[in-house]
Amino acid sequence: MNELYFLSQILCIILFSYGALRLGKGALFTAITMQAVLANLFVLKQMSFFGFEVTCSDAFAIGSILGLNLLREHFGADSAKKGISICFFFMVFFAVMSQLHLLFTPSVHDTAHAAYARLLTPAPRLLFASLLSFYLVQHLDIRLFGLISNLLPRSKFPTRSTLSLVISQLADTILFSFLGLYGMVARMSHIILISFCLKALIILLMGPISSLFYKLEKNPS
Repeated sequence: MNELYFLSQILCIILFSYGALRLGKGALFTAITMQAVLANLFVLKQMSFFGFEVTCSDAFAIGSILGLNLLREHFGADSAKKGISICFFFMVFFAVMSQLHLLFTPSVHDTAHAAYARLLTPAPRLLFASLLSFYLVQHLDIRLFGLISNLLPRSKFPTRSTLSLVISQLADTILFSFLGLYGMVARMSHIILISFCLKALIILLMGPISSLFYKLEKNPS
């Protein structure tokens, strides 16, 4: 059933992203930030997907950048850059607060501390790699989206977004793998290949659904 849940996850992310767009710029800022935080929180959970062991968080990272592309498309490049700053600020806030949370000594009746400790104590190297790569890739995607918009002015938003997402996620996969995993895994090339193929699959699945929402948005009747 993981594959079905995976498709449902993608559908929900796109639905809520376009719902945030309907609510305005502030809602998009919130959606981008929440998905970035969820991507970092859920990255520890792994699942079996078509025989491969993968994490459950890649769709949120891509959904966050989809939100940035929506900002760029509807509110301009300055709004997208502001969205990146807001997102990064609250990702750092989450990282700091999660570590402070773990400093509290649990009561003798507490049953949740061990679970929180397991979730909120990532290796510092992985946390740094995640924050840095995510921040840099968001900036890269905004520039790519603008470049593609200039090169293909007649293309529709889903096409431009898909192209920029594929390129930016290739950069994200390589950057995070070397910053966070180099020297810790046996075959770096396998990690990069499988991770990028999964992200590309997510992006390709998002394309047709995004096109449907785009048409509904342009023709609400």
